[in-house]
Amino acid sequence: MQKDKLKNLPAKPGVYFHKDKTGQIIYVGKAAVLKNRVRQYFQSSRLMDAKTRALVAEIADTDWVETESEIDALFLEAEMIKRYMPRYNILLRDDKSSTYIRIDMKSDWPYVSFSRLPADDMAEYFGPYYSSYSMKKALRYLRKIFPYYVKPVGDNAKIDLDAHLGLSPIGVSSSEYKANLRRLISYIRGERKTLINELETEMRNAAAINDFEKAAEIRNKIYNLRDLQRQILFGDKEFLDISKDRALGDLTDLLNLPKIPVRIEGFDISHMSGTNVVASMVVFKNGASDRAEYRKFKTRIDKNDDFYNMNETLTRRLGEKNLKSWGKPDLILIDGGKGQLDAALQARDRLGLFDIPFIGLAKRDEQIVIKNSYEDVLVNEIKLAELGGSLETTDDFILINLPKSAPIIKLLQRVRDESHRFAVSYHTALKRAKQTASLLDEIPGIGPKTRAKLIRKFGSINGVKLASEPELARIIGAAKAKVIRSNIKN
Repeated sequence: MQKDKLKNLPAKPGVYFHKDKTGQIIYVGKAAVLKNRVRQYFQSSRLMDAKTRALVAEIADTDWVETESEIDALFLEAEMIKRYMPRYNILLRDDKSSTYIRIDMKSDWPYVSFSRLPADDMAEYFGPYYSSYSMKKALRYLRKIFPYYVKPVGDNAKIDLDAHLGLSPIGVSSSEYKANLRRLISYIRGERKTLINELETEMRNAAAINDFEKAAEIRNKIYNLRDLQRQILFGDKEFLDISKDRALGDLTDLLNLPKIPVRIEGFDISHMSGTNVVASMVVFKNGASDRAEYRKFKTRIDKNDDFYNMNETLTRRLGEKNLKSWGKPDLILIDGGKGQLDAALQARDRLGLFDIPFIGLAKRDEQIVIKNSYEDVLVNEIKLAELGGSLETTDDFILINLPKSAPIIKLLQRVRDESHRFAVSYHTALKRAKQTASLLDEIPGIGPKTRAKLIRKFGSINGVKLASEPELARIIGAAKAKVIRSNIKN
């Protein structure tokens, strides 16, 4: 591709088409900023995975189409992939599940749902979308403009919270509702300009017959459609592929890792003086958190010993069953210093998984901690100097100091802070549940089902405390309400 063409790339959202020397489209992608995204392919290929390098080697030309918004780029990308079936879209995404939008327009009251695989059920499917996150976020914006149901409803649909928020239709007939859905489908198909033109005509017609309420409603739809240009849909998420992430590249070089760590797992422990001991496992894929992969652990024995707790957690995580179910991490980050890291490494070594690199991040000085004399992690001192860092060594550990602004530190802090947040939230939930249960457990004649009813109705033990005896009686009967009121004082 000629350098002059790269200079002309716009700083706007859009879809780009990589072509081979015969002019055949071999890859279609979307971008929040075309200039930034496309140029990434023509920078150093040193950090690219093999499939991306193969793609770049075949690129002879690149074309693009600008769009008004990231949402438009998302839907256009899906349409172009479906049309051209570029082989590298399949090769580079064969480890990702695609998602389809499903709408059964033959139903009286269709609803919008998602499917991994289209079925032969006469419904309409749109896609595939390779970024489920972006697609669902786009539909959340569009639902405010074209309200729709997300689950089956009948002719007597109840007015729920979604309806009050303007996300589900209120007071419309089936035909009116389906007309609204057809407009949503038009937008998904990329017919944005045609749709806005239709709405503008309809608005003028409504105003001409003095139906100003309807005209105002249509005007608001037009404003909201145009406002989609300002919604950030995928933004930095378009750079998720590992060859574009400087922090991951620097980390790979600094620690001499065998490959870029696609899957980083972070672990932390949380408890209160050895009670309700829990551990968190957060997962970052290609430098971004993947909350669907998060896991939490409740230790089998409550002990006020973080080293023991970390060892048990990593023993369970790296057990054969969980390795098979969750996959093998490329790098594990332990929230803590030498002791926590050493305890985790003992679990790994006992299981014989020496090829999984482990590092720690000490809180006080944000030092990267590695075990000395281990072969899984070795410091590249040339890269360390390039990053402006330094080393401290002991008999057993190496402490890596990097500038706080270094991309590596920012990434590891993000993983560490997320693992801490997730662990603390789980510990807090267990503690609250235990406190609530213990207070109600002490009341004679109040069993598990009654306790569940009370918490479900009043939300917490404080809610039960504040409830009057008649309020309690409506839920669990007068006799039990009297017992509770006599045992729990406000």
